[in-house]
Amino acid sequence: MYIDFIVLADKSTMAVVTDIYRGVNNYLNKYQDPRTADWFLMSSPFPTLGICLSYVFIVKVLGPKLMENRKPFNLKTTLIYYNFAQVVFSIWLFYQIGISGWFTGEYSFRCQPVDYSNKPSTIRMVHASWWYFFSKFTEFLDTIFFVMRKKNDHVSTLHVIHHGIMPMSVWFGVKYTPGGHSTFFGFINTFVHIIMYTYYMLSAMGPHMQKYLWWKRYLTTFQMVQFVAIMIHAFQLLFIDCNYPRAFVWWIGMHAVMFFFLFKEFYNQTYIKRRLSEEKKQKELVANEKKQNGYTNGHVEHNGVHKNGISNVSEYYVSGTSDIHKRINL
Repeated sequence: MYIDFIVLADKSTMAVVTDIYRGVNNYLNKYQDPRTADWFLMSSPFPTLGICLSYVFIVKVLGPKLMENRKPFNLKTTLIYYNFAQVVFSIWLFYQIGISGWFTGEYSFRCQPVDYSNKPSTIRMVHASWWYFFSKFTEFLDTIFFVMRKKNDHVSTLHVIHHGIMPMSVWFGVKYTPGGHSTFFGFINTFVHIIMYTYYMLSAMGPHMQKYLWWKRYLTTFQMVQFVAIMIHAFQLLFIDCNYPRAFVWWIGMHAVMFFFLFKEFYNQTYIKRRLSEEKKQKELVANEKKQNGYTNGHVEHNGVHKNGISNVSEYYVSGTSDIHKRINL
C-alpha cells in the first residue's frame, strides 16, 4: 500500500512537471518567429538552460573535483588550434552579420526594426544569428580548458557568469527577433572576439610571445568600450519611435550594463589594485633597505649611534647641543 502511494505520488509529480514544461513551451512558442521554430535547440528554452546549468556545475564543482588529485593537462598545442579556430569562426560571423545588413547600409544604427520577410539578405541574417547563438556554446571550452590545466583562479565569477548566461540570453533573440537592431550586439561582439582570441592564441604559444602581448590591459578596456557602445545603441530606442520590441531594448541594454560593471570590477582588481599594491610593496622595500643600510631620519648609524653622535633625533631636543658636543669631544 505504501509503495503504491509512492508510485502514485511520483506519477503525479511527473504529470505536474510535464504540464509545466508544456505550458511554458506553448506560451513561448505563441509569439515565436516561424523561420527558426524548428531549428536545433529553438523549440524550447529548457535544453539550452540545461546545458548552461551543466556547464556551471562542471566548471565549478565536478571538474575541479576530478582534477583535485591529477596533474594539470599540457594543452599547449590544443589551445593554439582551438584559439585559431575561434579567430576564424569569429571572422566568419563578423562578416556574415556585417554583409547581411551592417556593411551594406541596409541597416540603420539609429533604428532597425526586425524584417520578418524571406528575402535573401534577411534569411542570411537569421542564419548568422543562430550561428552566433551556437558560438556561445563553443566558448564553454575556454573554461573547461582552465579546469583541465588546474587554472582554477581563472574560473572567476565574472568568467562563469559571462559564459554561463550568454547562450540563454541569445536564445531569446533568435527565437523572437533574429535580425534587426539587436544584431548590433553580435556584430561588435564578434569583432572583439577576433582580437581577444588572437591574444589567447599568441599567449598559448609560450613565454617567448609575452613581449608582444603588452596590450592585454587595453583588451579589457576595449571590452568595456564594447558594452558602453551596446548600451547607447540599445537605450537610444527608449527616446525615439522605432518599431522594435521595447522588452528587448531593456534585455540587451541591461545585459550590457551588467557586463560592463563585471568587467570594470575585473579591471580594477587586475590592474589598478594590483598596481597600487605593487607600488606599496616597492615603497616598503625601499624603506626597509634604507633602514638596513643605517639610514634613519637622514643620518647614517653606526652601532645604533649616528655619526654625529646622536642616537635619535629626539635626543637633540632633550639633551641640548652642549651636552652632545661634550659627548662628542670625549
